[in-house]
Amino acid sequence: MSNDNYLVFSGTCTRYLAEKICAELNCPLGNLAITRFSDGEFSVSYEESIRGRDVFLVQSTFPSADNLMELLLMIDAAKRASAKTVNAVIPYFGWARQDRKDQPRVSIGAKLVADMLSAAGIHRLVTMDLHADQEQGFFDVPVDHLYASTVFVDWINNLKLKNLCIASPDVGGSKRASAYAKYFDCPLVLCHKTRKKANVVGEMQVIGDVEGMDVIIVDDIVDTAGTVTRAAQLMMDHGAASVRALASHCIMSGPADERVEASPLLEIIFSDSIPYRGNSTKVKQLSCAGIFAETIRRVEANESISSQYLI
Repeated sequence: MSNDNYLVFSGTCTRYLAEKICAELNCPLGNLAITRFSDGEFSVSYEESIRGRDVFLVQSTFPSADNLMELLLMIDAAKRASAKTVNAVIPYFGWARQDRKDQPRVSIGAKLVADMLSAAGIHRLVTMDLHADQEQGFFDVPVDHLYASTVFVDWINNLKLKNLCIASPDVGGSKRASAYAKYFDCPLVLCHKTRKKANVVGEMQVIGDVEGMDVIIVDDIVDTAGTVTRAAQLMMDHGAASVRALASHCIMSGPADERVEASPLLEIIFSDSIPYRGNSTKVKQLSCAGIFAETIRRVEANESISSQYLI
């Protein structure tokens, strides 16, 4: 497909993925300059004309906040440079866990970020595995919400597990895990957990039978890995034959590497929406560049993207 009508640019933190996306699209990565000043401020400029072109800006917004600010400046610069449309491609949408007011006097960070992106001037958002599907309603522009399951299905099939069982590490992820269990026509088990505070798991119980099963724990985000490793140990304590895990977004902060290495998990699989900079031998990443490239191609061709959704 000719890319005469569109250009793909990348922020600093997601350039590795943008290069893979451009390789899939058989187009060059656009030339963008980011100038940084000694006080930490930075500016963005396009080094080629984007007048009348559809631009796709690839940037995940995981911490630090510089990544979000960089994307906002890229959007503003594109709008002021007379781009025809400005499309934000955010493989990992940061602040998505702050999606509701669950206690008094707290912010709803996901809504605030959505408002900032809209105010900056995006025409479309392409993202993957939001923490909650209803966050699409925070935007007044089209949202193409992709699922990393497209990447993970082949990996699960290649394992050829005879006693496959899908597990959710918490009740909140039951819908996601149920979709996998239905697709593979296998049993589903849930973990019921309570939290003492953020990133600290209290009690956890298994709902369902995992005796002799090869369990795959399905989640959207792994941060400190407290939940997924505790769930894995619980599965083994209840007689599981093996435990693996998959998750869309590889935050893996704090003690995550140590917890995964010490856990009974055989491996934990992520997409590459966030770069993994740890050293755990059990962590593997599968590229999501193909599904983003195909979505960009279909958006440009005004084609349906519904066939992208396997689960």
